[in-house]
Amino acid sequence: MSLTVYRRAHFNAAHRLFREDWNDEKNKEVFGKCSNPNYHGHNYELIVGLTGEVDSETGYLIDLKILKNLIKDEVEDPFDHKNLNIEVPEFEDLNPTVENIAIVIWNKLRKRLDKKFDISVELYETPRNFVIYTG
Repeated sequence: MSLTVYRRAHFNAAHRLFREDWNDEKNKEVFGKCSNPNYHGHNYELIVGLTGEVDSETGYLIDLKILKNLIKDEVEDPFDHKNLNIEVPEFEDLNPTVENIAIVIWNKLRKRLDKKFDISVELYETPRNFVIYTG
């Protein structure tokens, strides 16, 4: 029996959307107020889904405490209350759009989770703006 379990988490982070090779005018034209040179912040909501087969011995797809701790180690601790552009190495050369943040999170989790699971990352930058990445 295949099913999906979900774990919800959140983190608060600041970022600036911009390209260093563009001038301020072009950055503002493309990224609008999200290109504020003084950065801006979001309260990100994250939903991680794992899809797979239920273990007949335990009745679990995965012990959700394992997923909780993995999200804490790979996402909450390194991203929460950070400036993504400055303090998170994955965004040193990558524009921290919600799309790119979701992909980075998926890649970090993929490295740590058994390949038997399909992973989805649903990331809300605002209650109305979100992405879903499945690899």
